[in-house]
Amino acid sequence: MSEDEPDGVEALPQRMIDVPGAPADCRERLAERARLQWRTADGGDPAALAQEFLTAHGIALDDLARPATHDPHGGVCGAALYLSTAAGAHAAGGPPGAPTPVPALPELVVVVYGHTDRPSAPEHPAASRWRLGDWRESWTPAQHADAVTAVRAAISRGDVYQVNLVGHASAPYAGDPRPALARLAALPGARYGGTLTGAGWAIGCASPETLIALDHGRLVTRPIKGTRPATPAGHRELLASAKERAEHVMIVDLERNDLARVARTGSVRVDELFAVRRWCDLWQAESTVSAAPAHGLGLAALLRAVCPGGSVTGAPKLAALEQIAALEPVGRGASMGALGWVGPGRVDLGLTIRTAAADAQRLHVWAGGGITWGSDPAAEVAEAAAKAAPVRALLATAQQRPPR
Repeated sequence: MSEDEPDGVEALPQRMIDVPGAPADCRERLAERARLQWRTADGGDPAALAQEFLTAHGIALDDLARPATHDPHGGVCGAALYLSTAAGAHAAGGPPGAPTPVPALPELVVVVYGHTDRPSAPEHPAASRWRLGDWRESWTPAQHADAVTAVRAAISRGDVYQVNLVGHASAPYAGDPRPALARLAALPGARYGGTLTGAGWAIGCASPETLIALDHGRLVTRPIKGTRPATPAGHRELLASAKERAEHVMIVDLERNDLARVARTGSVRVDELFAVRRWCDLWQAESTVSAAPAHGLGLAALLRAVCPGGSVTGAPKLAALEQIAALEPVGRGASMGALGWVGPGRVDLGLTIRTAAADAQRLHVWAGGGITWGSDPAAEVAEAAAKAAPVRALLATAQQRPPR
């Protein structure tokens, strides 16, 4: 575990903050104050460590039911928070899964930002240097289909009801990956578009999905399950699909149960069910589940309740994590975790689907889908490819001759 506290705000470079969920009116005048990075080998509870670190730096999130407001002129604004699937599984008592393909990326990152009087300017690294090589898959379509069949067998045994399977691919690159990763925020429907960077790693997110937010005194999650091509026929098919609706409702029930663990009794409700919305060239079904936070609920307990997200694990969650650990050939790295902003009276974390990460040599992307008894292996493989395609295409924008 590492912590970094500069002597002063001016010791760090001034640049616009591009973290998903950061206050729009503050982004041009923020500077990093302190940073926590944690890996599983460091030991301890990442959720508790995150809350303790935030408290030590003036961001008290020990009672989310207590009203608090953001002061745009105060010293501390808030913090970026990234929590990987592996860290979420660790906090929840589940298996971490296969080793990550991006070991340079920590499992937990908390970056505290303060206001500064010196406006920052966006960085514009030289995009012309960008070159992206060929993608290499971590499993073949046949291996992916075999994993779907294995999940269906587990469902037939009664081990699980649903499991989300995720595949990975990586490609070599040359140049600065940050402009390519920042472009992901422009994808249509990228509610959590933005980036987070550190020494030797960077994350770019185009996620449409809210993992957990604190909105006007209520906890809100918006699970997404169910996908079709964004055509009139695809819209009709998604609305009419009994398989997609059953898969979706199963995850809505899981999210209701997750929130009930940290909510005031009787306050959990489904505000919207199976609303069809567009992300790039896909229709997706989304629901909204909300609850009033229990008195004394802190950020750590909230993270332990909702991470990893139900829509990217399955039901029951711990049993699904066991299947994921056994079937996925590489870890989920930056994907299927949490990324966003926390601050006084505010939590806004997206689920890191449609997300890419860079280490010193390669770009990494992930995509998958929920498997039920009614899943067709070939269709599941095709769905994962369709979800990854817009991300891959945008990452390749403005590339020159690919590296060898």
